[in-house]
Amino acid sequence: MVFPSDTADSVWDVTPEDYIAELGDTKTVYMMWGHPYEHILFDMASVPEVSVMKPDGTVEQLTPEEITVDGMAEDGELGTFKAYKASFTVDQNGDTVVFVKYEDDDENLIDYTKAVIHSGEEMWEGWDAEVGQQTEILPYMRPYGMEEGFVFSGQAMYNDQPLTGAPVEIEIYHTLDLGIEIVELAEEMFPYDPPMVFTRLTKSNDNGEFVYSLDEPGIWFVGATMEPDSGRNVRGVFIVPVLEAFPPTEDEDQGISTAELQQAVAQAQQAAEDAEQAAAQSSTPSTPGFGATFAVIGLVAALFLVLRRK
Repeated sequence: MVFPSDTADSVWDVTPEDYIAELGDTKTVYMMWGHPYEHILFDMASVPEVSVMKPDGTVEQLTPEEITVDGMAEDGELGTFKAYKASFTVDQNGDTVVFVKYEDDDENLIDYTKAVIHSGEEMWEGWDAEVGQQTEILPYMRPYGMEEGFVFSGQAMYNDQPLTGAPVEIEIYHTLDLGIEIVELAEEMFPYDPPMVFTRLTKSNDNGEFVYSLDEPGIWFVGATMEPDSGRNVRGVFIVPVLEAFPPTEDEDQGISTAELQQAVAQAQQAAEDAEQAAAQSSTPSTPGFGATFAVIGLVAALFLVLRRK
């Protein structure tokens, strides 16, 4: 996982806006090893190689610094885990590509990850840069300004050639609490194969191309893997920050949940009952049916007022 953040304390609260910068900003990227969907972490077994490619194509190698981050192990135990961070200055408007190489012998895997940091209004240059990773995803879609429900497409490459028929896995990142909650729900609803909803899977075509809809806002990981007959697997991962749908619909702005609606109805009914009781206790004789009519009017008015507060 490659997350930009101001501090280690806030790194797990990453949002799409963290992948945006202003000219002159110092960006610190945190590199962690684990499963983003379940929020499971492992100690990093080696020092990652991390570099940035600037909008003009120049490459700057960064110096990673060992740190620890809080998280959850695979067995559910909370603890601290070895990770790394590195910083750079955004000195050009456009798109800076952060790319990382990490090797883990225990996992029989070489992992390459790319993330784009965007700076400058309409400075949409560099997001599709090829940085020379052994397995690399070349995006066909600009990876910022993507909204939930948008289709992401790209090309998987291996040693500068299309990676055909390769598995392409797609996962969204969850915070610790949400990860625990959603995994428990998946295990309850799909006990026969919970991970089928953790990791989505497609394959690249004969030209190494693939498409997939990213249907939720958040930080998505798209990874294609070269699986050789012998030796370690080589995976290329591309990070896609996805925004909430824009513009927000009127229903989204003013909508309420079922529970809130039930509460509003209960409040309105109570208001109507109070109004009917007040009418019954009035010293002025009422026309037959007037109390009931008054109660209905009170119910509608109260419900309108409750909903209007939303």
